[in-house]
Order: sequence, then C-alpha cells, then structure tokens
Amino acid sequence: MVEAIDFQTDPSTYRHWHVTYDGAVAHLYMDVDEDGGLFPGYQLKLNSYDLGVDIELADIVQRMRFEHPEVKVVVMRSGKDRVFCAGANIRMLGGATHSHKVNFCKFTNETRNTYEAAEEDSGQKYICAVKGACAGGGYELALACNYIMLTDDGSSAVSLPEVPLLAVLPGTGGLTRVTDKRKVRRDRADVFCSVEEGVRGKRAKEWNLVDEVVPNGRFEEIVAERASEFATNSIKRDAGEGIELTPLKRTIGDDNIIYSAVEIELDRAARTATITLRGPDETPPVDMAEFQKQGADAYLLRVARELDDAMLHLRFNEMELGLLIFKTQGDSETLLAHEALLIGNAQNWLANEVLKFWKRVLKRIDVTSRSMIAQVEHGSCFAGVFAELLFAVDRTYMMEGAFEGDNRPIASVTLSEANFGPLPMGNELTRLETRFLEQPSMVEATQAMIGEPLQAEEANQAGLVTLILDDIDWEDEVRLFIEERVSFSPDAMTGMEANLRFAGPETMETRIFGRLTAWQNWIFNRSNAVGSEGALQRYGTGVRASFDMTRV
Repeated sequence: MVEAIDFQTDPSTYRHWHVTYDGAVAHLYMDVDEDGGLFPGYQLKLNSYDLGVDIELADIVQRMRFEHPEVKVVVMRSGKDRVFCAGANIRMLGGATHSHKVNFCKFTNETRNTYEAAEEDSGQKYICAVKGACAGGGYELALACNYIMLTDDGSSAVSLPEVPLLAVLPGTGGLTRVTDKRKVRRDRADVFCSVEEGVRGKRAKEWNLVDEVVPNGRFEEIVAERASEFATNSIKRDAGEGIELTPLKRTIGDDNIIYSAVEIELDRAARTATITLRGPDETPPVDMAEFQKQGADAYLLRVARELDDAMLHLRFNEMELGLLIFKTQGDSETLLAHEALLIGNAQNWLANEVLKFWKRVLKRIDVTSRSMIAQVEHGSCFAGVFAELLFAVDRTYMMEGAFEGDNRPIASVTLSEANFGPLPMGNELTRLETRFLEQPSMVEATQAMIGEPLQAEEANQAGLVTLILDDIDWEDEVRLFIEERVSFSPDAMTGMEANLRFAGPETMETRIFGRLTAWQNWIFNRSNAVGSEGALQRYGTGVRASFDMTRV
C-alpha cells in the first residue's frame, strides 16, 4: 500500500527551505536537498522541486502570518550558487501518475496564491531576488511575488521553457500571470514562452518580466535597500507577538480520520467521505487578548486548520472517494458567538488572519475536484462561516419537520455578516452573490435574514438549499442521489462541476484554475508529453521526443 502523503510539517523538519528574521524583514532561502524527494527515483537537482518542497513552503507562508506578524517584507531567494530554481522536477513529473501531477499543480497554485495575496490580506510584501537560472516553476515562484529583482550578470535569466522542452505548459499559472498580472504584450509573451534560454538583463525589465534589473556587483546591497524601503513604507501596523501553530491532534484509522472538531468517515465501497464539523462546546473568549492566549487551540482557528488538512488528505490519499458529504453538529448560537468576536475585531491582526485563513480554506473546497453535497440534519449548526459550505457544494439536502425517534433540535440555517463579504470566492464575489448571480434583490433579501434560524421551508423559499425532505422521503432520496452520483464518470463530473461552481466574472485566479482543469488534464494525458516517446520521458536522454503532429 502506498504511504499516505502528510501535509503536516514544522520548521524542525524542513529539508528544503530556511528562514532568517531581522525585525520587519524575513529572508526565505530555497535550498533544496537533492536526496530529499517525496518519492524514490529522482534527485531534486538545481533547486528543482516536488510536492514535498511545496508542502514546506506552504507551511512557511502560513507560519509567517501567524507566528511572525512583525514581518512586513519577505525576500525569497536561492540558497545555492548560480541557480535560483529549475522548476518542478522533470523526473518526478515523468514518473508520477496523472492524478498526482494534476493535484500537485493545484496545490502549488494554491500555495502561490496564498503568498501572492499576503500583501493585501496581511501586509506582508514578497520580493523575489533572482540570481542564476530562474526557469519554469522557478519563475512561477517569482511571478507570485509582489516584486521581482533580477541580477544583471550576463547569465541570470527568467524563462518558461515548458513548451519547447517538455511539451507541457507552465502549470502554476505562469502564462496567466505573464499576461494578466505582468501585462506582458502577447507577441512578446509568445517569444518568451518559445525560447529555452529565456530572457535576461535589460530586456527582461523592458518586457516587464521583472520589476528591476540590478548590477551584479551591487545586487545584495540593493536587495537590502529595497527590502528596507518597502518595510518603512508599509502600511501594516505593528502587531506584537505571534502565536505558535502547534501540531494538529489527529488520528488516522482504516475507515476514519478523527481531529478535535472534524471527523471523517470513509466508505470506500460506496466511494464517499462524510466530513462532520463539530460546533464549539465552550463559550467564546471574552476578547482577542484571551483568543490570543488560547493560540492555535482557539476554536475557529483550530477547526479551520483541521478542515484544511482533511481536504488535502482526501485529495491526495483517497482519490477514488468521489463524493464528499458535509455535515455539522452543534449549537448555532455558540458558533455565531465565536464568529462575532472575529467579525467585530476584524482590525485586530489575529482576527484578520483567522478570517483570511477561512477564506483560503473555503477556496480550497471550491476548487476540489470531487462531487460535494451538504446534509442539513437535525442538530446541525450550519451558521455563519459554516453556512458557507452550503453554498460551496453542488447540492444541499435539508431535513423538514420532526423525524421519528430523532430528538435533536430541528434543522435550521442561520446567516451572519460572514456570508456577505469577508469570505469571497476566487471570482471576487461572495458565494451568495455567485448563487444569485446578477440578482441583487435575492442577496438583499437573504441579508435581511441575518441572525434568524431558518427552518426547512424558510431556507427553501430563500433559495439557500436545493431540496427539503421529510421523514418519509429523506433516507431513500439521499441514498438514490449518492448511488447515482458516484456512478457517473469522474472526468465528466470534474468538467461539469468546475464550470458550474464559478459563475460570474473572470479573475486571474479563476482563469488560473479553470485553465489548469482544462489544459493540464488534457496535456498530461497526451502521448506527446507523457507517452513512452514523449518529451517528459525523453528529457535529458539525448533522444528527441516523437510527436503526433495532428492538431485538433
């Protein structure tokens, strides 16, 4: 049996990155251990990376926001001479399963999106200081930074060589960020993405591939100057001490995964995973000072971390469980009291970070390639931030009226301020705005219901659930839906769901994930890339790839 991929790590176990802190400036060094690949069969030469390298980066970015709120500028750089980063490891890609390649690209996208948004969300600006070859995924690391500096030494260059070398495309948003973020002219982008050697020096600045080209002899000096300048001009307020993200409490069994507030039941025969979020038992902290004392054990931070880890575990380790079923149990009023502390103190750095983390967790759910439903059962607490799950999934089933032998409180849904702004999707709309696209009156009508526990008929009339079912129909209707859903083609489901979940305006983020769903799923199945005579298999052998030249 293949060993499960674990997304939990901490600085004491890092093999590929290290960080130094100097007040408001942090220096993040990529120094990949060649022999530290997540799987056997390849070496991570030239600062190339695999999923294990990115798991560490994601952990660093998260800890930077919670454990080091004093940081205003992060300088990302290489810990090796003459190379910044050669991108995703080719041997890893050539040997990986299709599903791993696509999930790997998705996770790296999410990680880059997280630090790309760090300036807007957390006041932490990322500078990429490029010295040496910066190719493929290496340049994509740079593209997600807020500012790119390139040394002018005659050899250091930025490049996206995937098309000419590997017959694939930059899978971490490279092409999209070049055009949409860097505003590189289409004809220049065509040249840039077609040459293996990339672009260096003044041309890189002229084409807007980087923000600044620096004389090699003054590179370290000017990088330090720029970091100090950005820190001085930062509008981020001093936050004081951070909190430690202590290890999650988690038990993985044969057919379940148990956290403190999240439980997953795995039914492999039915190809389903049921994810139950348990509402808080305790009253909320009296203020943010007490919340900070609770640290990583504070309820809404703890459950967000557990749900995030659970989603990643299911994505990579349980890929045949095609239907995720979300449930909650608990007291809605207590949950909303915990949430109100954060919403009411959104200017507090820690409250802001927890809310922004919930935004990222929900976005991860939005782009997860599984069918998803929610079941609003008696005793549930789909309220506020938990209610967002109802609008993230593909369908919602809700119990109507009393059920024989069920003494739990009658099922209800309660909206809060969290459903109307703080937790937008990648399309920059709230999930309710996406649900009621260009129907502002519907959104306003639901906003008028904030704080009201809506039972089945009211929730149905408000458009918040898909179907309401009574005691007679509940079990059969839900069972029939589940049996039908898991019988459909996973490929068709992925395509349908990815289209339906992102109604409304396109943004750079939706384009990145939409194109990932389309182009990487397609290209990673084509023999030109992954076949025995394809570019990924023949790269580095001295034998040219053999292409099927049919263009369809």
